[in-house]
Amino acid sequence: MKYLLFLSVVFLSCDTGKLNLVASLNNQLDESSAIEIVEGSSLLWTIEDSGNKNNIYGIDLKGRIVKDIDVSNSKNIDWEDLTSDQFGNLYIGDFGDNNKKRKNYTIYKVNNIKDVKNKAKAQVINFKLPKGFKSKDFEAFFLMDKKFFIFSKADNKNILITVPNVIGNHTAEFLTDFNLKGKNNKITSAAISANGRTIVLLNHDKLWKLTNFKGSAIFDGTIEAQVFKHRSQKEGICFKNDVTVFITDERNGPEGANLYTFHLD
Repeated sequence: MKYLLFLSVVFLSCDTGKLNLVASLNNQLDESSAIEIVEGSSLLWTIEDSGNKNNIYGIDLKGRIVKDIDVSNSKNIDWEDLTSDQFGNLYIGDFGDNNKKRKNYTIYKVNNIKDVKNKAKAQVINFKLPKGFKSKDFEAFFLMDKKFFIFSKADNKNILITVPNVIGNHTAEFLTDFNLKGKNNKITSAAISANGRTIVLLNHDKLWKLTNFKGSAIFDGTIEAQVFKHRSQKEGICFKNDVTVFITDERNGPEGANLYTFHLD
């Protein structure tokens, strides 16, 4: 009886729904808040959010830390997401704001991340919200047409802003407000496919796939919710290829801190 109970516990703990478990992350990575593939690098790249080091970690497909890079001129106020460009540069979104008190937000650019050994000095893009907008929590972004598309995190009344990919100080441009259907719709990470045709927005138990959009009107196309049948604190998403994404979640007791793949329907 005890043996059968043990098997049941193991089975339940390994049930990942529609997600495919690739690896458990290194024990050092309890709060992985992003995942990104970078042009020219064989590693996956991740960070941790507020209260953790201002470091970028390059991991392999077994979840092992291969590179540990200190971004020497940065501060991890609340690092929430990663994106990259076709030149192998990595961008860190320091724009989390759970208390909604920040007036200034930062994106750090680390050039040629694959060639960095253990320390980097980032270039800095600062931005503030347009006049009349209250402070908001942002946790997701991607780069398209030389602009960062940055999503607020709320159950409703979300906004999408853009910031130019130019070093210096900027005022964000308000693009649109939006409200995804259903409940528990906080966006924790975002990514765009290499061919630019598909956008994914991550949530703890599902993602939204955006297709058939034109230019920056990304919510005017087709929006499909795809449920994982697995709930955890999922914080990172990026494209493995045009139809498959990598996803990471944070550790919660014995669960989480894993790397998964998910096939888009």
